[in-house]
Amino acid sequence: MFQYYQDRIASIDAERGVSPFLIDTHSRQHNYLRISLTERCNLRCFYCMPSEGIELSPPDHLLSDDEIIRLATLFVRNGVTKIRLTGGEPTVRKGIVEIVGRLNALRQYGLQSIGMTTNGIALHRKLPALVENGLTHLNISLDTLDPFKFEIMTRRMGHNAVLRSLHTALQSPELQSVKLNVVVMRGLNDHEVPDFVEMTRESRVSVRFIEFMPFTGNKWDKAKMVPTTELLARIQMRYPELRKGSDELNDTARSYIIPGHLGSFGFISSMSDHFCGSCNRLRLTADGQIKVCLFDAKEISLRDQMRSGVSDDSLLSTIGRAVRGKKEKHAGMEDIDVVTNRPMILIGGLHRPGPARSLQVSPRFRSLFVQPAVSAHPTAVRCFSTSSVGDTASPPLRLTHIDDSGRASMVDVGQKEPTRRTATASGRIVIPRIAYELVTGGRVEDDARESPTNADAASFRKAQEKARSKGDVLTVAQLAAIMGCKRTAELIPLCHPLQLSHIAVTLHPDSRTASDAPKEAEADFVEGTRSDVGLGQSSARLTYSIMCRATVSCEGKTGVEMEALTAVSVGLLTVWDMLKAVAGKEMIIQDILVEQKAGGRSGSFMRSFP
Repeated sequence: MFQYYQDRIASIDAERGVSPFLIDTHSRQHNYLRISLTERCNLRCFYCMPSEGIELSPPDHLLSDDEIIRLATLFVRNGVTKIRLTGGEPTVRKGIVEIVGRLNALRQYGLQSIGMTTNGIALHRKLPALVENGLTHLNISLDTLDPFKFEIMTRRMGHNAVLRSLHTALQSPELQSVKLNVVVMRGLNDHEVPDFVEMTRESRVSVRFIEFMPFTGNKWDKAKMVPTTELLARIQMRYPELRKGSDELNDTARSYIIPGHLGSFGFISSMSDHFCGSCNRLRLTADGQIKVCLFDAKEISLRDQMRSGVSDDSLLSTIGRAVRGKKEKHAGMEDIDVVTNRPMILIGGLHRPGPARSLQVSPRFRSLFVQPAVSAHPTAVRCFSTSSVGDTASPPLRLTHIDDSGRASMVDVGQKEPTRRTATASGRIVIPRIAYELVTGGRVEDDARESPTNADAASFRKAQEKARSKGDVLTVAQLAAIMGCKRTAELIPLCHPLQLSHIAVTLHPDSRTASDAPKEAEADFVEGTRSDVGLGQSSARLTYSIMCRATVSCEGKTGVEMEALTAVSVGLLTVWDMLKAVAGKEMIIQDILVEQKAGGRSGSFMRSFP
């Protein structure tokens, strides 16, 4: 009998519609809840994560599984029929399969669908269990079909993993919908829009093109945004037979179909044609804040209230207060708050100063999307350009390894005649005195240096044995440089394999006074001799390094500069590896450059040194 009444109450809850607490002052009913499960992500998409990284909340600041289910239950009992799990990347949350299963139990209160938005990297193996536990709708984010461009945009590998997850999803009949989210940016991936549309020919996928949106730290620029009207016009030129599809109530995308295609495509025009008037979405961040608008920085903590012991009725009152504060529409695209609002990845997760753990982005990626300053000086031409300086008839400079559509491309040298090619490159690794002594096999002569104690001598012998255990440093590095040179085409993707006729590599120790040393090395590696304290005098200071030089030759259709540079780089890295036991924190590799080259259409080049 008790079960009968429980089921009856659940049935009434499911039929009574949206609670007044989820209706704002503009009469919009909010029956869609997006729950961020984590702030973490296994990609570093530049438009989502600031280049300097984000500060992660401590684990105890995030909602627990039980807290997520409590809030989800409260929302569903008051009219929410659709829940979508987001992040960060939701699949990196421990226990996500179980969370989906517990949410699925809320169908008795009126929940109709459980969706998830994912980058697809870790989805492939988890998807069957997620679907079995109740997942009904899936959105996969993929902004390019080019694996090379994928690594640039996401700062990570994994393009094949995303495609594998998409294929698995499309083979899952239990999923009611599979959508592909594509953030479109002018000059970066907008030329791929027709290729994405073509995917709908054979697949029941819905591709959704999303306008580039401004968030904290993503360097949004109106010029990078491609309006929906422009994209639609481009697609219509290729597919003039396309027609408008039916849009669901409150749907953010304007859908289109092409006769004969199994799938569809659409546009999410958050910037150029917002859909605020029909918005039915609320957001719950990973740290328990309710956020009523993606572009509104205002938030109210439901987590803090739960942990203070308030009742569900009190929580519902707080939710109602937040919903009633929702504005009629967000600000214009140039007035959106990107200072106090969160970065996209933290809608889940508050971006705040303080001692929270930091998720850092490698510095080598930070300038990828920063437009370099262009010099107006007529000599601002790369050293090896085949164009003459000041030649107004020459075509504009372009990247030879990028084709007209923006894809990576190997240069076609088929029409060139083989010629004698040579190139010399050099570089150095600056090392501390003890490493220099180990390489040269003895102590550096220094009259002002105190005689070593027995303990110093024993320490030196121990370090020497440790470094020498790998072999003779310079000989091993020389062999490594030659081997690396021969494999350049395997290491650098768009280099041509060449039949090299000669490789000469030399490595030699070098010491010089600090005034002659590179400034970067001077502060950390100069070895000051003992000062005569009373006289205020000191001897000249020395800096120590290993110099590597490689000369490479071939009879071929393209130059060997890359082979020479690879030889030097591998040689110096090998020196680092050989000496890291005694100097791993102190060494610096620097000044890797091409000294000279000869042969080919661009002629000879010799670098002048000051």
